[in-house]
Amino acid sequence: MDTRIPTLDDLHNSTLTAALQQTLDNKTKPQGSLGRIESLALQIGQILGSLAPRLEAPQMVVFAGDHGLTARGISAFPSDVTWQMVENFLAGGAAVSVLSRQNGIALTVVDCGVKRDFLAGLPAGTQRAGLQVRKVAGAEAGTADASVQPAMTPAQCAAALEQGQQLVRELPGNVLLLGEMGIGNTSAASMLLARLAGLDIAVCTGAGTGLDADAVQRKTQVLREVLALHAAAVAPLDALAALGGFEIATMVGAVLQAAQQRRVIVVDGFIASSAVLVAHALQPAVLQRCVFAHRSGERGHEFMLQYLGVQALLDLGLRLGEGSGAALAFPLLQSACTILRDMASFASAGVSEKSEAAVASH
Repeated sequence: MDTRIPTLDDLHNSTLTAALQQTLDNKTKPQGSLGRIESLALQIGQILGSLAPRLEAPQMVVFAGDHGLTARGISAFPSDVTWQMVENFLAGGAAVSVLSRQNGIALTVVDCGVKRDFLAGLPAGTQRAGLQVRKVAGAEAGTADASVQPAMTPAQCAAALEQGQQLVRELPGNVLLLGEMGIGNTSAASMLLARLAGLDIAVCTGAGTGLDADAVQRKTQVLREVLALHAAAVAPLDALAALGGFEIATMVGAVLQAAQQRRVIVVDGFIASSAVLVAHALQPAVLQRCVFAHRSGERGHEFMLQYLGVQALLDLGLRLGEGSGAALAFPLLQSACTILRDMASFASAGVSEKSEAAVASH
């Protein structure tokens, strides 16, 4: 597969880290008393290379695609819901739409492979606000049925990765928030987790859009068959092509590009994390740029976070996807930056550390 994978530098800078930690320790508070907000501030400062970081022009990108595997009945919803939800995003009515609007986050929906022509009937060259069409396999084509053949060809996978990289190059700002939409994509994420983390598929498979226990068992068996069919697809990009989705592959490219540009990457739930899982297998330093917004209620996400060795900011039982959890967590990132930039130090406020500690104890 002829794919250019960006090389990521190690962000560790002992001088900057020490300066950031000293800045946090000298704020008018007992050391460490803001808990994980302090470690978040430290991470953002490291990513952006600043003692006074600012999150500029945050971009929520919802990657959308259809999955041929839905023909096997692995979802509670029909595949038409993918395009219907894309229209809902564009109309501003979805959860990620309202949460992005609330938090001043620009929202872009990317059609990576939805079985719908969103520009049908429009004059040639016409664009729709908030939509980017970056299809990989034709105007109305999702991935192939992975229970019969690889979900995508190596060339399609490479094209999706490049689309994701190019998309990010064209976006302003220094923050990328990851969202997705694609009926059937929890199955793709579960299989990527099983293959890349070496876990049994039963551990990785959950209810997705709302399957009951019997349906989850049937879904698990289908996924086991797919994994057996593609047993030779063990390298990260081979696994992505055989088992993944166009939206996940495009997201992998976007993550790698954003990481190379030292953007803060806010990772939503299970599906978005599966893209980071693949990106991490290609370039482990990608995790230095990633803030994991929440731990999803989807079964496999906990194991995915454990495998990556990361901790999510929130645990609210969310399992909607779309980027909704990333949008909900974004104010915490803003607060972390504000603490670094604007909170007074003991010296600037004229407060002694001893008296501040006494005040904090009351």
